[in-house]
Amino acid sequence: MRKFKGKGVYGAVAAGIVSVFKRNDVQVKRIKTDNPEAEIARLEAAKEKANAQLGEIYEKALKEVGEANAQIFEIHMMMLEDDDYNEAIVEMINGQGVNAEYAVAVTADNFAEMFSSMDDSYMQARAADVRDISNRIIACMSDCVNTGNTSHDKVIIVADDLAPSETVSLDKEKVLAFVTAHGSSNSHTAILARNMNIPAIIGVGEDCLSHIKDGDMAIADGFTGELTVNPDEETIALYEKKQQEEAEKKALLQKLRGKENRTIDGTEINIYANIGSIDNIGEVLLNDAGGIGLFRSEFLYLENSDYPSEEQQLKVYKRVLESMAAKRVIIRTLDIGADKQADYFKLEKEENPALGLRAVRLCLNRPEIFRTQLRALYRASVYGRLGIMFPMITSEWELKEILSLCDSVKAELDADNIEYSDSVELGIMIETPAAAIISDKLAPLVDFFSVGTNDLTQYTLACDRQNPHIERFCDTQHEAILRLIEISARNAHKNGTWIGICGELAADTSLTEAFLRMGIDELSVSPSFVLRVRDAVRKIDLTS
Repeated sequence: MRKFKGKGVYGAVAAGIVSVFKRNDVQVKRIKTDNPEAEIARLEAAKEKANAQLGEIYEKALKEVGEANAQIFEIHMMMLEDDDYNEAIVEMINGQGVNAEYAVAVTADNFAEMFSSMDDSYMQARAADVRDISNRIIACMSDCVNTGNTSHDKVIIVADDLAPSETVSLDKEKVLAFVTAHGSSNSHTAILARNMNIPAIIGVGEDCLSHIKDGDMAIADGFTGELTVNPDEETIALYEKKQQEEAEKKALLQKLRGKENRTIDGTEINIYANIGSIDNIGEVLLNDAGGIGLFRSEFLYLENSDYPSEEQQLKVYKRVLESMAAKRVIIRTLDIGADKQADYFKLEKEENPALGLRAVRLCLNRPEIFRTQLRALYRASVYGRLGIMFPMITSEWELKEILSLCDSVKAELDADNIEYSDSVELGIMIETPAAAIISDKLAPLVDFFSVGTNDLTQYTLACDRQNPHIERFCDTQHEAILRLIEISARNAHKNGTWIGICGELAADTSLTEAFLRMGIDELSVSPSFVLRVRDAVRKIDLTS
């Protein structure tokens, strides 16, 4: 029996046969060619095939992990068409008279090295992306598909690491858990695992790979991050008991459907759901969420080849509001920029895109795009209970300019005799330290705050959550972050404004009581976490 320690990224226990994930790596050789046109034609055919594969992965990801987490595959599809990348490959084929596979491999190495050497952690993360899409192109030219080795019906996948595309491509029906030697708990792969509800452990170390083989029996404990290989009978018995307790706990959670989100002492809180597409509405209703605390509107822009029209947007907003009946639906306005790009926006490349032209900054710089979305939102407001939320606020003047645009849009609708609701709530995301610090000035201008803890963590700690090298510095429960949330809550309530949390921290039940004591009014989480948070709320006594 051997034990390996990593970090659990989804709390559940799985026991079963090991399948070591084997990539069908292609050995790329440099081959001289007298027909560069034929090689370029092979390249284009492979890119077309790769794009189709990524499209299928994206559709699968949409259903399993939601639109927000599926966006990485849209980024990969866009990278396939990157001019600099493609020109470098074609120039090498023409200039050196080499085969397409070799040109793709060398270009991938060059671009990955360039990205890795940049100071910005967002750009460093693009190194893995360019390698991923390059490997896919090469595999398509060789008719080689990486499916891993899953010959058994249900297995625990063990790998050196898994790319996001490999994670989503796994057949959930055949995967009990997955374990990786490397990786970060904040990586795309880990986030995907959490949303796929698959027990997962990352970072168990290289040593694990040399001491484990196909067919070994293993237990993966996603709570503790411990992998036990070929356990003895006593260990198996302990984990069987733990699995049984977990199954009983899940059954108990289902009994909470329809129950109130009320503490022992009678304090109530709203528990809403975060979604990134109208396709996720069923999950919201299935998990008994009280409303939608974050509806990401970016998918309307990322899925289009041009700016979505007012009518296109109206159709989607109307559907989500009607589906939720009288329940509150908070729609976040366009948050394009940073890691979410659409070619037709023609955004310039930035040294530090996380701090660049994104979200409301882009909307205020291009008010014609913003006005179209606002018109569609206000027109849809007659079909339900709508809240409009503005991301990346850092100053009072930005908010005042946004509110002025809202008034202007309503005046236009009045002039055109177009109906809209007069009870639309307007709010902002508290996701920058600046917004939290001046929340006393922002609160009187809006109806609600919603704390985006993912970006608030990044901007407060100056840590990229995707960078595995600084994971131990990225403390999501850092006192500074909790103080900023508390300051925002205090200032919100002083001014009659309600406040929620819609980042991943909202689902951290170890903080639920602390948030309630701060006066947080709403927690918005992934649909699958709604009942778990409700359970935590109902066990709290704020009088003790």
